[in-house]
Amino acid sequence: MLRINQLKLPINHTVEQLQKKIIKTAHIKDSDLIEYRIKKKSIDARKKQELCYVYTIDFSVKHEQHILSHSKGKIIKAMDPQYMIPAHGNTELKNRPVIVGFGPAGLFCAYLLAKEGYHPLILERGAPVHERMQDVDQFWSTGSLKPNSNVQFGEGGAGTFSDGKLNTLVKDKNGRNRFVLETLVKFGAPKQILWEQKPHIGTDILVQVVENMRNEIIALGGDVCFHSQLTNLDMDNQELTINSNETVSTDALVLAIGHSARDTFQMMYESGIYMESKSFAVGIRAEHPQLWINEAMYGEDYKDLLPAAPYKLTTQLDNGRGVYTFCMCPGGYVVNASSEPNRLAVNGMSYSDRAGENANSAIIVTVTPEDFGSDHPLAGMEFQRMLEENAWKEGQQTSSCNGTDTVDNNMYTVPVQKFSDYKKGEISTKLGSVSPNIKGAWAFGNVRNIFPSDIALSIEQGIINMGKKIAKFDNDDILLSGVESRTSSPIKVFRNEDFVCNMEWIYPCGEGAGYAGGITSAAMDG
Repeated sequence: MLRINQLKLPINHTVEQLQKKIIKTAHIKDSDLIEYRIKKKSIDARKKQELCYVYTIDFSVKHEQHILSHSKGKIIKAMDPQYMIPAHGNTELKNRPVIVGFGPAGLFCAYLLAKEGYHPLILERGAPVHERMQDVDQFWSTGSLKPNSNVQFGEGGAGTFSDGKLNTLVKDKNGRNRFVLETLVKFGAPKQILWEQKPHIGTDILVQVVENMRNEIIALGGDVCFHSQLTNLDMDNQELTINSNETVSTDALVLAIGHSARDTFQMMYESGIYMESKSFAVGIRAEHPQLWINEAMYGEDYKDLLPAAPYKLTTQLDNGRGVYTFCMCPGGYVVNASSEPNRLAVNGMSYSDRAGENANSAIIVTVTPEDFGSDHPLAGMEFQRMLEENAWKEGQQTSSCNGTDTVDNNMYTVPVQKFSDYKKGEISTKLGSVSPNIKGAWAFGNVRNIFPSDIALSIEQGIINMGKKIAKFDNDDILLSGVESRTSSPIKVFRNEDFVCNMEWIYPCGEGAGYAGGITSAAMDG
């Protein structure tokens, strides 16, 4: 296969025009082109009057070497790494491997172990994905929280309810990223994730992909046990306690527990597993009409012709803090992502069509152990809890909820505030030109009160700075909700070059252990 980079075509081009461009660029006849496939596709929106698609194309031709020798470097050999499953060990396991957690890290770890004949046992505290969807819908409509089956816990992990975004900054020298994407396509994801610059599946499709992978793991000899929480570790006997009453022995334990398994973090710490607190980020969700974002990113002529526009913004403040957008959801929804009693957290998600009225993203500020007030390994976790308790209290401040006169006794109500009122530290009393797209109950509250003053001010200044880059980004009517506290794990578990922690039979894995930051990187680590 050969490769052409930076192949540009107008936004409204046809398939035939793309093929002709390939033939012209390669200086070949129509009959010489055997096949082609899109390697990468993105939108170049730097010049609003000259928007175009930019392609990387892999193609096969007759007389390949002749084409290469006359291309003057414009055409290269397509050479991508192919992921190779590592060689097996030499010592036979007496007890099969156990994986705790069935998010992306646990899912892909289990899939490869099952393919290689290891018959893994998977323990997931939450529910199967379709049962979990029902639990989440019930929580959003009634405020009835199930601590082990919610936006954070259950089959598919937290990423199931965050749009299925698959972009990652992890270098892919071993082909793991491509393997993850191809595997997702194999089990039902749309093929375009293989070439989109910022691929996503959508929560609605991801649900079925996850179930299809689970069924394949079971068909290959694995076992998946739902409603099964790891509650204790016997380090001397390599024995696990499940739901406080059942024990399982294992020679290899993979802890793919996700970033919100706080009770498990506590148990791991008390069991002697080495860990430390680490930096992460906290902030709010900001909602803008998607039309505003499309106009700013694409210009007036293309705002209705192209997919819902994404954005990514960063700014450095005079106080030394960095503020940046995270988990941006074009045409999406803010979701109530709470998982503990009397604590409230939010996240963002989109469906596959990204047809929601608003865009939303987290606007977050990095926090370090210096902000936590303690050097305890779990201090960051307690800092998260403090912010979530503040958010929960702010959601109970007023009687205006979802535009009605009552909160209907909903105990998990997302606090919402216009940016104009956030700057003044006042509770909003009415909406402006932006209406919230929120999954779950919402009420006006003082979102600014959730944070220490330095962080609250950093969020304000960050939004104002970002308004200099995207028109209307700092409009007074945009809506802020909180708290976005689960951006990544608050701890890092030590592991060596063999991927084991200080207990040589335990493999900390994925986002919860501090080695990933999103669906794709967690899957790659698994």
